[in-house]
Amino acid sequence: MRTALIVAVTIPFALMFSFICLDLRHIPANLLSIGAIDFGIIVDGSVVMVENIFRELAARYGQKFNLVDVIRSAAHDVERPIFYAIAVIIAGYLPIYVLTGPSGRLFQPMADTMSFALLGSLLCALTLLPVLCAFFLRKHVHEPKVTVFEWVRRNLYGRVLGWCLRNRLVTVTLVLIVFGASLMLIPYIGAEFMPHLDEGALWVRATAPYTISFEEASKLSPEIRNILLSFPQVTTVANELGRPDDGTDPTGFFNNEFYVGLKPYADKAWSGPILTKPELIEAVQKKLEVFPGVIFNYTQPAEDAVDEAETGLKSALAVKIFGSDLATLEDKARQTREILAKVPGITEITVVRELGQPSLIITPDRAKLARYGLNVDDVNTLIGTAMGGQAATQVIQGERQFDLVVRMQEQFRSDEDSIRNLLIATPDGQHLPLSQFADVRVESGAAFIYRESNSRYIGVQFSVEGRDLASAVGEARSKVDAAVKLPIGYKFDWGGEYKEYLASREQMKVILPLTVVLILMILFVLYGNLKFPLIIFFSVLVTEPVGGLLALRLTHTNFSVSSMLGFVCLMGVAVQTSVILYSFINKLRLEGKDIMTATFEASLLRLRPIMMTALVACFGLLPAAMSTGIGSDSQKPFAIVIVAGLVSRLLLSIFLAPVLYALTAREGDTLQV
Repeated sequence: MRTALIVAVTIPFALMFSFICLDLRHIPANLLSIGAIDFGIIVDGSVVMVENIFRELAARYGQKFNLVDVIRSAAHDVERPIFYAIAVIIAGYLPIYVLTGPSGRLFQPMADTMSFALLGSLLCALTLLPVLCAFFLRKHVHEPKVTVFEWVRRNLYGRVLGWCLRNRLVTVTLVLIVFGASLMLIPYIGAEFMPHLDEGALWVRATAPYTISFEEASKLSPEIRNILLSFPQVTTVANELGRPDDGTDPTGFFNNEFYVGLKPYADKAWSGPILTKPELIEAVQKKLEVFPGVIFNYTQPAEDAVDEAETGLKSALAVKIFGSDLATLEDKARQTREILAKVPGITEITVVRELGQPSLIITPDRAKLARYGLNVDDVNTLIGTAMGGQAATQVIQGERQFDLVVRMQEQFRSDEDSIRNLLIATPDGQHLPLSQFADVRVESGAAFIYRESNSRYIGVQFSVEGRDLASAVGEARSKVDAAVKLPIGYKFDWGGEYKEYLASREQMKVILPLTVVLILMILFVLYGNLKFPLIIFFSVLVTEPVGGLLALRLTHTNFSVSSMLGFVCLMGVAVQTSVILYSFINKLRLEGKDIMTATFEASLLRLRPIMMTALVACFGLLPAAMSTGIGSDSQKPFAIVIVAGLVSRLLLSIFLAPVLYALTAREGDTLQV
């Protein structure tokens, strides 16, 4: 109990150190910065320090000894491996700072918090904990006999390890077979940019026909609100109709958006026929089908804002077709929509219509105008004055001046026939209708023209359900590219989450090699050669992915930025177990023992701290890996990978690491503890 309490001191010390550093950098404490703190990883160095001091004191139980000298010697034995092990763990988090875009903003605060906390834990382990041990481990320090553990270590682990050391190549081959089998799971694991974060609320978008008036659109709002409020799971409903007053969102009265607040999922309102959020959306949609011609879309408040910022449209996924002619763009968009509808997993496909606004087109006939002595400007002046009005004079009221605008009365400009019959005065005194000099017709014109990078585009919005993002959009992209041929000057752009996924995948190609190089450099400084760093890293590469890949497959979790960063950070954590073992083997060899004896004895003696550090790190992230509450989605894959990867690393490395050392070690090696 005393040793456990001494180790536990590390947690508040490291957190306080981290919070001070975060405050100095003006980083707030929130889900992003403290959501994935692993107390187990934080105390790993402290566990090794206190366990070694405890073991040395227990070995002298009943003897006379100088307490301070023993503690100083025991701390000196492990201070170097602890320092470099924590440095390696921090190195696993440093490449996160290379990330840009949304993934960088999501995970850099977490990297800040963990890096500062690890520095605090290192400071505590090397300075405070030996002092606390000197105070609280003065008397009656003896190693308790845990019968089960001793039997496992001597009879089970010892015998299997002895066989592995005698059959080293067979052991390595078996581990490689396990590693290869885990790699076969990769095709069955999907991929996405980031897991969707449940915000505990709904954002409902109602899209009416483009030509709807404000009066008609405003009648729909209270009816839809009443339907939404009829569900017991809903707390409040607020809606936005049309565009904001500042004009920053160029939309029309056809766009009606509703914020729907929801009760906590633990509330008894969720115990009836509707148990989950998807079931609530399905029930809401059934009731809202009473509004013909209105399309309803469901998302979340913050997610909707992010999606619109990323794509410029009202969807997380969209393919944009860039080009100059609106009719051609709309035709290619319809073709694209037909192809997407045939791809499994692609749902909620919507073409963002740009044409469809009724427009009155007046085309002057220059030959007829010339016959009567008129020109095009005369027609333009008449139409401009009749329809829009023209300032004839100014009205003065005190110090204020207003234009007095003159235009035709409503009945003379209200419909197509009235405009056709507008009279134009000719130079010879005749008054003839406008239809004599111009072609007046109604056509379908542009309601909206979307532009990006100074180019016109049309968007095809869609969602992915029942399938992972990467495979669904990848298949859709290949089929669209093959079936829809664009004219010269036109191009496709697959945006939104898929674009972020591709960008993060390219960033990972930089992050992984960078992490490997950083860890190898630190291990080279620790051991003074490349032999031990290379075999440590080899053992990490063939053991840590086994559990991570298996856990992703069993939990139906996709590859994402979160899970990939879990693998990256796991490299640093997994190296620690080999560092603890190899440093102790080198210590025994420096004391005169041969390679095989030192390897076998060190493996047995360091089994407890290796198991403790790995299991404590697992238990520290286990709540995050199993959590289902609001806000847990984004970092849950990160935790799943680390927990499962550490388990597989522990089970395989306690046999593989000694075997690799025995295979590569030679007399005359540079030995550093």
